[in-house]
Amino acid sequence: MNPQDKKTNLSLWYRNSSAASTLTILLILLLMSTALAIAAPAFLKASNLLSTARNFSAIAVAGIGVSVVILTGNIDISIGSIYGLAGVSVAMLMKSGWSLVPAVAAGMAVGGLCGLANGLLVVYLRLPSYIATLGMMQIVRGVCYILTQGYPVSGMADSFKWIGQGELMGVPLPIYFMVLFALVFAVFRNRTKTGRRIFALGGNEEATRISGVNTKALKILCFVLAGVCAAFAGVINASKVGVAQPTAGNGFEMDAIASVIIGGSSMGGGVGTVTGTLIGAAIMGVLRNALVLLSVESYWQTLVMGVVIISAVTIDQLRKARR
Repeated sequence: MNPQDKKTNLSLWYRNSSAASTLTILLILLLMSTALAIAAPAFLKASNLLSTARNFSAIAVAGIGVSVVILTGNIDISIGSIYGLAGVSVAMLMKSGWSLVPAVAAGMAVGGLCGLANGLLVVYLRLPSYIATLGMMQIVRGVCYILTQGYPVSGMADSFKWIGQGELMGVPLPIYFMVLFALVFAVFRNRTKTGRRIFALGGNEEATRISGVNTKALKILCFVLAGVCAAFAGVINASKVGVAQPTAGNGFEMDAIASVIIGGSSMGGGVGTVTGTLIGAAIMGVLRNALVLLSVESYWQTLVMGVVIISAVTIDQLRKARR
């Protein structure tokens, strides 16, 4: 093979490979971190790095779940409301006398049921996923207000606060949960038949259906998984702050979806990695931390995130066009 052919093959690999996309995003994260370390040396303190990772862990967990939906070419914007409902549900159950594990399991089940409803609306009523989950976002948020009458739920047992505030060997527990979800979903997506079928569904739904795959059940499963992950992220948040707010998660869906898109997943489906989603969440966490360390007003965060999301989607469209 001559040098020109090698150069061409390398170029094709970079354009089409998810690994190459993830590598590029990782490089961006490293450059950002280096620049921030120079501008604000406090960034490299272990306490600051662990705090930053703790703060974006819930975004990463929810992003990992919604990335499965995005792999199919759909979207779920109800995850912010599911995030809030799960926190409220677990807090109320524990106040009524439930122990930690059953209460958290019930909260995740609530998220799964919301995801199931989304999947049924999309698959059997054939509603566009954006419309179906927009309606579910409003319904679930309404349930949050009805359950709490608009008041925060507090006074939970210390065992509940352990999820978001506890540490193991000096590392906050939410970081362990984030890594655990990442490992489980990486194996599921890349090493199981169902996971590979989800990629195929996003790449070509009709061909996947003709090959004998139950695409309807597969889509519903993806929405259920997104709901479960959003619910656990909501539990982490409620535990971390010690209060379950009915307003928790307002706008959170944008953070989770942004982590997926920044991480290299395609809105058209069929492309994306768990590692990329983690890096996308880390980029958002580092950006927010940078604004704090550089004493930039907090309301600039929304503007910066919007610019980052548009840039990420633009890059994705350019890569698709070059393919």
